[in-house]
Amino acid sequence: MNFPITDVVLQDEDMHKVGAKYLDDIVANSTMLVREQKQTGRTETQSFKIQSSKPIIDEIDKVLAKHYGFTDEELDFIINYDIKYRMGKELDAEE
Repeated sequence: MNFPITDVVLQDEDMHKVGAKYLDDIVANSTMLVREQKQTGRTETQSFKIQSSKPIIDEIDKVLAKHYGFTDEELDFIINYDIKYRMGKELDAEE
């Protein structure tokens, strides 16, 4: 509700394709964590490694950039911000 997405974006075929690709990828890169406890028994938790899907997240950003009219510089900022702050990677000065 905090990020307005128009019907045009939601109906975009490219967005549907890359969204499905993303969902498949995060599941493929996930692992199941299993715990056995005396009081609660067996619990399973699916752990997602979102950083493994970074190339697909970049594809999603590119589709969104078209809809929101981002410049190449703005898109580059978003992609690099994502790398530095969300993925926990440091950028080289040459990048």
